[in-house]
This record gives sequence, structure tokens and C-alpha cells, in this order.
Amino acid sequence: MDEQRSTVTIPVRDAQLPADLLLPAQPVGVVLFAHGSGSSRHSPRNVAVARTLNSRGLACVLVDLLTPAEEEVDTRTAELRFDIGMLASRLAGIVDWLAAEHPAGDVPIGLFGASTGAAAALVAAASRADRVGAVVSRGGRPDLAGTALGKVRTPTLLLVGGADEEVLALNERALVELGDVGELWVVPGATHLFEEPGTLDQVAEHAGAWFTTHLARMTTASRRW
Repeated sequence: MDEQRSTVTIPVRDAQLPADLLLPAQPVGVVLFAHGSGSSRHSPRNVAVARTLNSRGLACVLVDLLTPAEEEVDTRTAELRFDIGMLASRLAGIVDWLAAEHPAGDVPIGLFGASTGAAAALVAAASRADRVGAVVSRGGRPDLAGTALGKVRTPTLLLVGGADEEVLALNERALVELGDVGELWVVPGATHLFEEPGTLDQVAEHAGAWFTTHLARMTTASRRW
């Protein structure tokens, strides 16, 4: 599938955030990525997942949620990467921008969060239930979403490595709070970063199926409305 890649600057309330926009020929949805602690929009794992999603007709937005100045501070202190409230607020602002500007067309929006970025994605989804049609968490920390976790009404897929025992336990507890909207899929033998051969491919395939299924349902519902 043909892909167009461009770099854009997304304005949110308190920052100008650089982002890479990957557009397939005819997008059926757009997925906003929230990277994990200490990572960036150039994360090779998220870029690999984005390319698989593109092959399914999903546009992808890979964004740095911290400004360059904030990145410098975070490199020294590691404090901003755990400021879930701020990161979620910026994600929600980007969701609003996507809904207003339609860089991928008038298509439904999904969120893909990794590690701590998954917590921010869940908080943003809880605050933008009318605009976010699906969430996928890769090796995420949903426990860091706090009380917002119980307010999520968006279909949410939790992808966790079978060998990532501590995070798996956290996700099992989060699944209870998510209730009917949540689903947990364990990738056998995978550790936290899904570096084992074939494990990241499984993440990408499951994420792609989740987004195409649930974003298509959101499109159908909006047409009925």
C-alpha cells in the first residue's frame, strides 16, 4: 500500500509538538501513538507497528509529547515521563486537533499506548469517549491511569508479554476495572520490550485487527446517527 510520510507541528494548549504523519492511500481510521517513558516518536518498535497498521489502511500519528526543552529536563530528572496528567492532557488536545483538522480525512480515531504512554492514552480516552473509538496498550502501565481507568468506555485491548510477569499482573488487575470494554491478550514468551523474534509482529497484527474492527463499528454508528 502506498504511504505518504510528513512531519507536522501540532498545537496544544501549552506546547507545539512535533509529529510524523503516515498516511495510506485511503485511510479508514487514524491511530495516535503515545510512546513510553524515555522513548520518542522515532521508537523503532512503534514505527514498526505503525507500518503494519498502515498496511491495513490506518493512518498513524507518531508524536513527541514533550517539547525539546522538556526532553532535556526529563533526561536529567526522569520526572515528566511519569506526569500522566500532563501527557494525557496533551493527547486529548491532539485528539481534538485530529477531529478538527482532519489530516487523515474525517475518519475515527484510535489510541496506541506503550508502557507509561498507555496510562496517558487511557486517561485521554476516558475524557474523549465521543471521539476515541479504540485503545491498544502494549506492555502498558494501566495502573498509572488511576481513577480514570474505571471511567473508560472505549474498547481497550491490553497486549502483554507472557514473560513480563509484573506488568502482566498489573494488566490482569486493570482488566477487572475495565470490565466489558477490556480484553487481555498475552504474547507467549515475550518480555517487556517484545524483543523476541516474532513477538512484535504479533502485537502489530492484534493491534491492527482491534483497530480496524472497532473503528469500523464507530464509522457505522456515526453513519446511522
